[in-house]
Amino acid sequence: MDDPLTAARYKAMRWNTPLSERHAGELLEHLNLSTATHIVDIGCGWGELLLRAAAGSGVKATGVDTDPAALDRGRRAAMKRGLDVAFVEQRAEDWQGTADRALCIGSSHTLGGSRAMLARLADIVPRGRVLLGDMCWERTPTEAAHAIFGDDVLQLADMVAMCRETGWEVLHLSTADQREWDDFESRHRAGLREWLLANTDDSRAEGIRAEQDTREHEYLTVYRGVLGFAYLVLGR
Repeated sequence: MDDPLTAARYKAMRWNTPLSERHAGELLEHLNLSTATHIVDIGCGWGELLLRAAAGSGVKATGVDTDPAALDRGRRAAMKRGLDVAFVEQRAEDWQGTADRALCIGSSHTLGGSRAMLARLADIVPRGRVLLGDMCWERTPTEAAHAIFGDDVLQLADMVAMCRETGWEVLHLSTADQREWDDFESRHRAGLREWLLANTDDSRAEGIRAEQDTREHEYLTVYRGVLGFAYLVLGR
């Protein structure tokens, strides 16, 4: 049986990214899925956005990730909705294949960073469209924000320039707004906060509470309004 703590960690989350329902629908529209035959989601987690893409277009869909619990959640959701989506437990860099659409949301680190991700996506989608989501700086980061997220986070203009340098045309660009960020951060903690309310005597409770309190404090005092998240629909 699944550990309730493991299940609680992402229980309140629709997807593991700052994204509203409306914004998600708009992004999928820009992928022009009506002309697609195969879409792959690299670093899919439980693949909620992939499931919606498959439901709306009927394309062949593949999700790739290394988290067994997330993949199981995706498979159960696909079965419940009657969708033929393959979830593959594999490292992103090891997946071999091509598609005419790809998603890579918050998973650039699995492919060696933003530039390496763009190069790898060009191999996966030699001709077609991809939707990528990646962190960016909304404004110049403080030393504290930089210490948390490191050198791999780019300014948005630099990210767009990198896309063009690697042979992609930027077909659509948007960023997560503050409400999407607040909802994402709240949902990221909500499942575990609920678990804490129900398991006050659990030996893990103190550590979980400290972990959640630290992230909440960092968000509110260090990177809220500083760290952004960009969504780019790219074509080649």
